[in-house]
Amino acid sequence: MEKEQGSITGYLAGAGTVAIWSGFILLSRWGGKTGLTPYDILALRLATASLFLLPFCRGLGWSHWRDPRLWALALSAGLLYGLLVYAGFTGAPAAHGAILLPGLQPFLVAGVAGALFGTRLARERLLGLGAIALGLACVVWPLLSGRQDWSPALLQGDGLILASSLVWALYSVLARHWGYSPWLLTRFVALASALLYLPVYFLFLPRALDAVPLEVLLVQGLYQGIGPTIVAMLLFLKAVAILGAERTGAMIALVPVLAGVAAVPLLGEPMTPWLLAGLLLVSTGACLAARPVSRLKRSVPCPT
Repeated sequence: MEKEQGSITGYLAGAGTVAIWSGFILLSRWGGKTGLTPYDILALRLATASLFLLPFCRGLGWSHWRDPRLWALALSAGLLYGLLVYAGFTGAPAAHGAILLPGLQPFLVAGVAGALFGTRLARERLLGLGAIALGLACVVWPLLSGRQDWSPALLQGDGLILASSLVWALYSVLARHWGYSPWLLTRFVALASALLYLPVYFLFLPRALDAVPLEVLLVQGLYQGIGPTIVAMLLFLKAVAILGAERTGAMIALVPVLAGVAAVPLLGEPMTPWLLAGLLLVSTGACLAARPVSRLKRSVPCPT
């Protein structure tokens, strides 16, 4: 009975993680369509996250604040990733973001790990990565063949989100290689990024906080700063502890298709057969890539 209850708890934690990470894609795209600048959304995210995490910073000693590796991870995952992804969602639809962010991560992580540390690609991963590549081709082909109109804003948005996904893959590989705990990274990345970014934001960067209603600021700040940054990480770790990395990874693979399909009624974005096929293939590939392999010891969280 206790084992069954534990499994239910694990699946609920996994479902919560999927919901929050899917919501991150949808809310980021919605924020990109408002009057807020990418600098505004990142500032709201970092300010909210740092305020909530500040009471838990006692475990961060001087050795952490003097660690150049932690600062490198904060600059990549906290600042560069945030600026790229929020700028990308000003032009890219949510479905493209769902494919290029969580969907493409297994592909990019394998590439970064191979380039930096010579990690060989396990044969068990090939089928999953092949499905991801085919799904990406389904999205690109209508644009290249002229069957679907494209604009400079769309291409720029996709390019920025692809760059942000590559940054997150680099962060994931380095964090795993250096052996930092997720809870340490959650606190340090948020606090260090806020210390670096917020003064620059208020002094030099363009702001449009007064261009949207107060409720928009509250929704973006609270969700971006607490949901994917803190709550989803804790739920993810809980799911992995109970269900294991394989089953949790299979659940996380639902994020691309759920976010892409939900963008149709929630954001009024179009859905074509090519795009739907791409979403299904990418989610299938991510699920296959989540199968256990002896060389991969830990699961990598979704980019959020």
